[in-house]
Amino acid sequence: MTSSPHITVVGAGLAGSEAALAAARLGVQVTLYEMRPARMTPAHRTGGFAELVCSNSLGGEGALQAKGLLQAEMRRVSSAILDSADHNRLPAGNALAVEREGFSARVTAAVRAHPNITVRDEELTELPDGVAVLATGPLTSPALAERLVQLTGGEQLAFYDAAAPVIAFESIDMDVVFRAGRYDQSADYLNCPMNREQYEAFYTALEQARSHTPHDWEQLEFFEGCMPIEEIARRGPDTPRFGPMKPRGLTDPRTGRWPYAVAQLRQEDQEGRMWSLVGFQTGLKWGDQKAVVQLIPGLENAEIVRYGVMHRNTYLNAPRVLNAALQLNADPQKLVAGVLAGTEGYLESAATGWLAGTNAARIALGQEPLVPPQESMLGGLVRYLASANPDGFQPMNVNWALVPEVPVPEGRRKLGKREKRPVMFRRGLDAFCAWARGAGLQVQDVPDPAPESLEAVAAP
Repeated sequence: MTSSPHITVVGAGLAGSEAALAAARLGVQVTLYEMRPARMTPAHRTGGFAELVCSNSLGGEGALQAKGLLQAEMRRVSSAILDSADHNRLPAGNALAVEREGFSARVTAAVRAHPNITVRDEELTELPDGVAVLATGPLTSPALAERLVQLTGGEQLAFYDAAAPVIAFESIDMDVVFRAGRYDQSADYLNCPMNREQYEAFYTALEQARSHTPHDWEQLEFFEGCMPIEEIARRGPDTPRFGPMKPRGLTDPRTGRWPYAVAQLRQEDQEGRMWSLVGFQTGLKWGDQKAVVQLIPGLENAEIVRYGVMHRNTYLNAPRVLNAALQLNADPQKLVAGVLAGTEGYLESAATGWLAGTNAARIALGQEPLVPPQESMLGGLVRYLASANPDGFQPMNVNWALVPEVPVPEGRRKLGKREKRPVMFRRGLDAFCAWARGAGLQVQDVPDPAPESLEAVAAP
């Protein structure tokens, strides 16, 4: 007598809860391990599943929002996280905010009630045998982290998230910014030149900007290699100019001279749709961060697709160790989801949990794992995780630069956001639904609470 297909899920946060339910719905038996409440983390307060430890928002809704597209995709495949969010929503304008306790309680009840899921309220200190989803989050226990180090290599696991802002290429003014490498080496960088007056205005704003206050449990520790730009500035007005903003060897083709200072951008993705500010790790509040970035010449209209952060985190160097199906290269029976996989944000954790759980079930059933289409927001995210620049990799949240641009109609120089993003929304959602149906997954025909109407937007 053959036993039923079985998988293990480690962690009952947003990613793990979604993974367990996605796999259980496909008919496999799931053992879900969650160490809380027997062993609490410094961030959590309850033993409930999918507890929200920071904000209570799952991001903006609607056809103009990247998170709105991901929400729509997840509703179509019966996401437990989106179901609970919709049943526990609070007034928040065009954002999906939820009542925390009710949200967690509904997810917990759904997981514990499913006949295919067995919950083990205990800490797992060894990697499980067989097919498994690892969704242990930013505060992965030391014992399990050590096993991941042994499996993937010590340098592939980070415990400190020091990220610089990432800019959408389409918002960079290339009439100001020039492409060059130092001393005429490979022209792989974008350079934002500053004269003295511009630099001094930038420095003053940086000096006056407000920093995010970390949680007590984060125990932030600054290292020279990832010193926040605001901390560098506190050492003196010329310190950034002789550090990450040094202009040596960078000749501005319009002047034939080195600028007084320069901010450099490095390509973040294979398509060149996202560029990060080199040496600009920062813990500034997001509003102040945007104001400082937009004082840089060429970035006056910069769209920041990922803000800089400084906080305690445990995550894998995804492009070195994961494929786009969220399998570990070192052991394809082990899948990773959520923050541990290199995502940022509640919604992103849940969506990668759904995909990892779905693929774990398929592997247990002897089927091939799936990767959503690149036009979909989930497809764009997991492709980024698998193919981003691994040097200095930082967790990513969803944004429009993850998916291909729409063609510009003949005779038009460019499309505005309000014109193209609803088109990208509809294209991505249609592609996702067609893909899911083609893979034999159930797709729900449900409405989305989208403030912007798609009806007035012509199909591409």
